Amino acid sequence: MGSTFSGIELGKRSIMANTDAITTAGHNISNANTEGYSRQRVQIREFDPLYKPDLTRAERPGMIGQGVDVQSINRIRDELLDKRIVGQQNVESYWQTRSDYYTMLEQIYNEPYDVSIRSNMDKYWEAWQELSINPESQAARQAVVTRAETLTDSINQRWESLSGVADLINGDIEATVKQVNSITRQIADVNAEIIKSKAMGDNPNDLLDRRDLLVDKLSELINVTTDTRDSDEFMVHVDGRVIVQGNISRDIDLQPRFDDTGYSKLVWADTGNDAKFSGGKLGALVELRDVDVRNEIQSLNTMTMNFSDLVNDVHRNAAGANKVTGLDFFVQHPFVENANGNFDRNGDGQLDTSYVFRFTGKNQLDLQQQVGIEGVMTFSGTSGNVEVPYFHTDTVETVIARINDSTSEVKAYLDRNNNLVLKATTSQSIDNPDFVIRHVEDSGYFLAGYSGILNGSGAENAYDFAQADAVENLTQGSQFAVAPVYNPSAYIEVNAAIKNDVMNVAAGYLDSNGNAFTGDARAAVEIASIRNSKIMVGSEKTFDDYFADSVTNVGLKGEQAEMNLLSQNSIMEDLHNLRDSISGVNIDEELAEVMKFQHGYNAAAKFITVWDSLVDTIINRLGV
Repeated sequence: MGSTFSGIELGKRSIMANTDAITTAGHNISNANTEGYSRQRVQIREFDPLYKPDLTRAERPGMIGQGVDVQSINRIRDELLDKRIVGQQNVESYWQTRSDYYTMLEQIYNEPYDVSIRSNMDKYWEAWQELSINPESQAARQAVVTRAETLTDSINQRWESLSGVADLINGDIEATVKQVNSITRQIADVNAEIIKSKAMGDNPNDLLDRRDLLVDKLSELINVTTDTRDSDEFMVHVDGRVIVQGNISRDIDLQPRFDDTGYSKLVWADTGNDAKFSGGKLGALVELRDVDVRNEIQSLNTMTMNFSDLVNDVHRNAAGANKVTGLDFFVQHPFVENANGNFDRNGDGQLDTSYVFRFTGKNQLDLQQQVGIEGVMTFSGTSGNVEVPYFHTDTVETVIARINDSTSEVKAYLDRNNNLVLKATTSQSIDNPDFVIRHVEDSGYFLAGYSGILNGSGAENAYDFAQADAVENLTQGSQFAVAPVYNPSAYIEVNAAIKNDVMNVAAGYLDSNGNAFTGDARAAVEIASIRNSKIMVGSEKTFDDYFADSVTNVGLKGEQAEMNLLSQNSIMEDLHNLRDSISGVNIDEELAEVMKFQHGYNAAAKFITVWDSLVDTIINRLGV
């Protein structure tokens, strides 16, 4: 039968349940503005009845109720919505990062026209045009030199600006890596606490909120997904790789990269393997540094290298007013002092690589002449070697166009003497050097006997840079040029001999007797004509096309980043609003909860008072 004091116990349970509900509502109100907090609710159920339906129950009707019990305190959270937010958040931060840095790049290219590289180059060509009209004028020569100095200064400044953005991005990468490592360690630590709490049968709501907030912050930095195993082991993945598993986290490390930048690459600290991220702030930063800004710098270097190379090619063969010849107009620093371009690439003390930028064949060709032979040329490409076939009916112009239209990193054209020139471009892969011809081979004779570059056909006569003295496979009488030091746009300048004596500026050519005619302006005309010639290695564009494309490219990519960011902002705003409507704290709602359970608390207290009176009557007022 029921105990005389069972009513007091029943009332106590009610007071405790209402107290827990009021306390939980107060906890919600206190954390209404706490980042990442999810509102909580008390789950209340009936306490187990006094009698259960079995053979041991007393012979009396009904099941005697024993009041209320707090089953659990749960947080209100939509896990599917959380996964959507985590999956989308890295996209928003990716475009935010790209938009921020492209704003900087646009500012670099958005320079006033009268001081831009393009306007300075226009003035440089105009100076040569003026010299071609007045080849005997010292003032015209001085104008060429002065405008050349202004042009090289603006190119140097462009490189410094782009390099400065790259350095800024690199610093941001290092800081972001530290953030990622810190957050993953915190997630692992919180996981350990959650596991202990759940082992005791508790609901660690605040710890779960803290973990979800950390995952949200991590998803802004890298593209993560989450998963919980049957054993309640919480895991975080990035691009299919585990970065957090239970109470264990993996760190990202920075490892020096063997190139001229001094930047580091991302690796997994535990394995040393490359760590790659396709989204989030970190993914955007690495892409900006190693692709976008690198491409801009390479494009500037390509323009600078070919511009100076073409001007020098004419100028060194021409003569100044003082009959001085053989002078380069612009300074080009060779990558190595070795005449054959030999270089110790692996640092073991032995010359093992040939760094050569340009081959020039010894035979004169006619663009419209059919080659009359067939074969397959092989050049180094963006990923492995690239094969370029040629056929009997092809003209020289067709073969050159086919080389330039391929994905090889070797391009071709005919120089002023109609000799075939092969030049190296910048390399798409960071592991390969820029402006270095890595492989040239021909199964036939177009590059051998026809144009006079290679010694012969077949693999045994191929040029491959992965050996010292590779130039020995070139035909005797052909010419080659050693590759330049990295980033020619950083150091291009006018030859000091020309700056010190403007009469060294070459406008014409010496005759067969070594005499220079005062009115000869053939060299000046030839240099001025470079302006509108299709000479850009890589796509056979003019210099004007280069400037137009560079500005357009940065502008369009900046616009793309801005438009995608606005779209993603709208998506994330809707998702966050939806989560706030589910998990956010509403002060009015919580106050209503407090009032509701306050009334329950008062009623339970009144019930205990009544029951106390009944017990008092039984104990103190019955009997004699």
